[in-house]
Order: sequence, then structure tokens, then C-alpha cells
Amino acid sequence: MSIYPLGLRLEGRRVLVVGGGSVSTRRVPALIAAGARVDIVSPELTPTLQGHVDAGRATWTPRRFEPADVEGAWLVHVAIDDPEAAAVVSAAAEQKQIFCVRADDRDAATAWTPAVTRHGQVTVAVTDGGDRRRAMAVRDMVATVLEATPPASPELKGVALVGAGPGDPELITVKGRRLLAAADVVVADRLVPGMLLGELRPEVELIDAAKIPYGPQAAQEEINRILVDRATQGKFVVRLKGGDNFVFGRGGEEALACARAGVPVLVVPGVTSSIAAPALAGIPVTHRGVAHEFTVISGHIPPDHPESLVDWAALARLRGTLVVMMGLKNLPRIAERLIAEGRPASTPAAVVQEGSTAHQRSLTSTLDAIAADTAAAGIRPPAVVVIGDVVAVVEEFTPAG
Repeated sequence: MSIYPLGLRLEGRRVLVVGGGSVSTRRVPALIAAGARVDIVSPELTPTLQGHVDAGRATWTPRRFEPADVEGAWLVHVAIDDPEAAAVVSAAAEQKQIFCVRADDRDAATAWTPAVTRHGQVTVAVTDGGDRRRAMAVRDMVATVLEATPPASPELKGVALVGAGPGDPELITVKGRRLLAAADVVVADRLVPGMLLGELRPEVELIDAAKIPYGPQAAQEEINRILVDRATQGKFVVRLKGGDNFVFGRGGEEALACARAGVPVLVVPGVTSSIAAPALAGIPVTHRGVAHEFTVISGHIPPDHPESLVDWAALARLRGTLVVMMGLKNLPRIAERLIAEGRPASTPAAVVQEGSTAHQRSLTSTLDAIAADTAAAGIRPPAVVVIGDVVAVVEEFTPAG
């Protein structure tokens, strides 16, 4: 039997979901994303579904299905594992000429859910005659091609601020990689994974921001000028930075410069090394019973510098985790200041160099010895410093490589 494929526009239309278990948990988010009015009928809900209900994205009737529940529905999803109860639901839907998806019995259903992949405005759905694994394999192959195929240029305008992640090219987001493939111009920093740049199309203009002359402030002004200039020429520009653009990445300055010039800005957050590097070294920045908060600071200015905005006395009083970025050069003075302000000298501390890359190195020490141990080990930037009791967790946990 041949099926007739069709895309449903469900915005504002009621969809009934019968069942509140794991299958519904997988199905409901796509219905919500399509704008459907999702009504769930089930004696119980999973915590995830309860979260959708609490947020007002779905409604819940806490009881078993009744035939009258199908009234006003455009589509019915049956997500229960009781064949007899499911048959009652699909019979009620059939009587009202409402398409019905059956999770328990595809042959008894009047509609099937395909294997789906979405990339921007493109949605690909693969149906099957019962060979679900094959459909998913085809879906995955298409997804791979779409990820490597840039969207049509009219779709994208202005500047995208894309975080490239901590160093491993696989840690950029799917959206970030898709926009990078569509870029006409890429303005990249030195900490951007080189493998990502190697994948750019030959005609892409690549601007190495690390090679822009002048001092730091003048260089930033030149970067802002380049972003605006290329975007106003009608080119799609990706500003690619290591980690996240808004965590000591001057993304806010670049966004403001574009906004003032009337250039639209798309923000694509990245995995920040302030969390990723410690995690990859086996250090969770928070841990139950150990640390209920973490603070991320920039260490590029020493504690006694007149331009420092850090309240070192307040940091020393905190009991949670302190993460210092760009602080290797000033680590001796940072450690001394924290100890002087009351942080115990025996506080566990660690340094992680080039987290997520093949050059990752780490060492653990204590606050009073971390600077000397780091220098002796030859640890070099970029590196993340972690100070707090969570560092001791690494002794019991070593992540797989």
C-alpha cells in the first residue's frame, strides 16, 4: 500500500495526545514547536511533560481517555502500550474522521510519524513501511548532506556572532556550523579551531582578527568596522570566536556596533571553556554538597591594577568555585590576593591548558602552590584556572579521552 506524504500546519490547532509516558515525551516537543494546542490526557505525566504543562505550553487532563476527548482535535496521538485502550482511542478518532497516530500498532493507525531532520527552514521527513531503522539511516544521511550544504544566501543577512567552542571542532553547535558553511566573510580569532576554517568554501573571505594591527582597543574598532562594512555590502558575515562571544569575547561591543549601523545581528552561543575545560579534566564547577555556585572572572588585569573591576575581598569570602580565565600571567598575584583576603591557602586548585584539544594538559595543586607548580610544569596559555573544593572530585573521576 502506498501512502500519501503531507506536511501539517498545526499552529493554533488542537492536537490530542493520549498517554503521558516516554513516547509522549518524545512527540510533544515537536507538536509544541509547530504551534499546536497540545492537550494531554493521561492519569500521570513524566516530569518533562509536567514541565511543559507548568510552562503553559500544553494542557493536562489527569484521567483515562474518554471518547468525547477527540472533539475538536485535528490530530490524535495515541502513546499508550495497552492495545485495547489504544483501539478505543483510534476508533473514536475514526468515527470523527480525525487522523490518528498509534505508537503501539502502526498498521491500525491512519497516520504515521516519519523520521525527521530539520535544518533552518528545511524539514525532511522519511516514511517507511515498517523498516524504521532504514528510514532513520536515510534521515541521517540526508542530515549529513544538509549540514554541509549552506542555505541560500537570501535567507541570511547581516552578522552572526558564533561561538566556536573551547577548541575541539566537534564542539561548535549544529547551528553555528551551518551558518559558517553559509558565510561570505569569516572574521576569526586565533583560538578558533583550525579544522573549522579548513572547511570553508574557497571563495569565502577569511579575515584573521589576530593579525589586525594597532593596540587592543584600536584593533577592536577595526574589527567592528570590518563587520559593518562587509555586511552593508550585502555579504553574510560570521564573527567566529573561541568559546562563547559573550564570555570575555567582546561580543557585546560587536553587537552594539552592528546595531548602531543598522546591521542585523544573529547570536549563536558557544560552549565556553570556563565550564568545558574543567569538565574535560574531570572537574565539575558545581557539585552537590561541595559547591552551590561558581564565579567566572577575567585575570588579564592583576588584582592591584587601578582598572580592575573585581571585588577580590568578596571572592575570597565565597565558598563556591572560582574560575579564572586569561589569568596565567597574573596567577601568582591572584593567588596571593585571595589568600590575603581570607581564602585558605590549602584550597584545592587546578589549571587546565587547551581543554578539549589534543594538547590538553592539567595539574592539581593548592592555592598557595598553584602558581609555582604551573610554572614548573610549563603550562602555557590558553589555560583555565579552577579554585575550590570541586577540584578534589577529580581524584575519584577521570573522564574518558
